[in-house]
Amino acid sequence: MAVPKRRKSKSKVRTKRAHHAIGKPNLVPCPNCSVYRLPHRICPTCGFYKTGIVLEPKVKKPKEEN
Repeated sequence: MAVPKRRKSKSKVRTKRAHHAIGKPNLVPCPNCSVYRLPHRICPTCGFYKTGIVLEPKVKKPKEEN
């Protein structure tokens, strides 16, 4: 079984991990309602995609108090 010959210093480890950061999502405005959404996906607020409404948006029902 392979074993490291020398201990890696903090700077070597951190330099290696410098590229592990998560990038920002690419958001684009919806052409129908101008809310930012992920590209190539249905708009979560209005249900619009490319040519028209694909999915009816969910309407939040108010909670009933007992």
